[in-house]
Amino acid sequence: MTEPTSVEKLTTWAAGSENPVVQFVRTTLGPLLLILITPPAAIIFWIVCTFEPFNGSLAPLLTSAGWSSVAAHWPWPSTSAAGIVLIFAVFEALLLQWLPGKNYEGPITPTGNRPRYKLNGIAAWFITHVLFLGCTFGLHLFKAGIVWDHFGEILATLVLFAMLFCLFLYFKGRYWPTSEDRSLSGNFIWDYYWGVELHPTLLGINLKQLTNCRFSMMGWSVIVCSFAAKQVELDPGGHLSNSMLVCVALMVLYLFRFFWWESGYFTSLDIMHDRFGYYICWGVVAWVPAVYTLTAQYLVLRPSDLAWPLAAAIFVLGAGAIYMNYAADAQRQRVRATDGASSVWGRPPELIRASYVTADGRQHENLLLTSGWWGLARHFHYVPEITLALAWSLPAGFNHFLPYFYVVYLTILLVDRASRDDRRCHKKYGAAWEEYCRRVPWKIIPGVY
Repeated sequence: MTEPTSVEKLTTWAAGSENPVVQFVRTTLGPLLLILITPPAAIIFWIVCTFEPFNGSLAPLLTSAGWSSVAAHWPWPSTSAAGIVLIFAVFEALLLQWLPGKNYEGPITPTGNRPRYKLNGIAAWFITHVLFLGCTFGLHLFKAGIVWDHFGEILATLVLFAMLFCLFLYFKGRYWPTSEDRSLSGNFIWDYYWGVELHPTLLGINLKQLTNCRFSMMGWSVIVCSFAAKQVELDPGGHLSNSMLVCVALMVLYLFRFFWWESGYFTSLDIMHDRFGYYICWGVVAWVPAVYTLTAQYLVLRPSDLAWPLAAAIFVLGAGAIYMNYAADAQRQRVRATDGASSVWGRPPELIRASYVTADGRQHENLLLTSGWWGLARHFHYVPEITLALAWSLPAGFNHFLPYFYVVYLTILLVDRASRDDRRCHKKYGAAWEEYCRRVPWKIIPGVY
């Protein structure tokens, strides 16, 4: 296989600007700063949640005492943490490979390939959680709060491992690619950050599914369960606060729904179009456990009970957001699976048949739904995602900003993703996408944006 020439130099993320300064910022300076800033940030968030003088506040970072505390408590990779990570990764890989499940073909790639996945996420979710609880409360092999006890070392291990793994992915994509779905820009910083391959495999395992779904999302669920258990261990009366209960229940419910609808994730921008480099791989391996669990981290040492009507209202808000997000995804997938022969909110769906051509010269067609949830805004499903993040953050109260960092981060991420997706779809579908934007003028929030 010959090495590709300098294609996708700007890629989707940098598309839409010919200004060389903007291109440099988006493809070199910006990625470099993120590579340098995000690893220490992931560790610092844990220190702020765990040690004095922070007590969950970022304000001491403005003082020398704060940075002295950061230095004093800085964690390092350890053999125990590496063992925990390795056992979990191997276990999830074995479940992915050995558990029975339906084979699923993802959307066609720009080069005409179809990635393959195995749908056994629900079985893997139950086995993982039952085994974790069984080893802790049944066999007493370790305490349920083990993840919290080693979390600093685990984060340090994940941060370092993920950076090295991304380097491996760069060389694999360059010299031993899985398929033609790859690109090299000639800019090492960009290629390391954005990735070279679209759907790399290793030993027959789809690496995006293994790391994104089974290691990261499954790990997220186990982590917050361990955090809740740690709060119980620390309480003299063995009490679990309802603030932690609501927060963790919403996260676990969301993650269960994720595996229930795992095939839907394989049609997302992350999987279909974002290459597998630092942006995705390091993010799911290190950033997700560090940042997506922040509210639960914060609550471990700060238990508080809400009035039960308020706790119930927050849970209903979050559960409603989970349902709305699921309903939107299911609506679009059902319409496409039936070629439009289904109903949307009790009526025939309003559609645009958009054709496109892949790199192998073959013409394909896709359905753009302009009614139902997808008639409200082109990316309306991001609204319930942000609402859910807010719901599981609200139990932490309003004393500090840190429990809400994920909400702000997710909003920025999804707004940027919506813009990238619009540019990509316009390039892919042309006039059909312009017609879609005419019919559905709002990007995310109807009547606002």
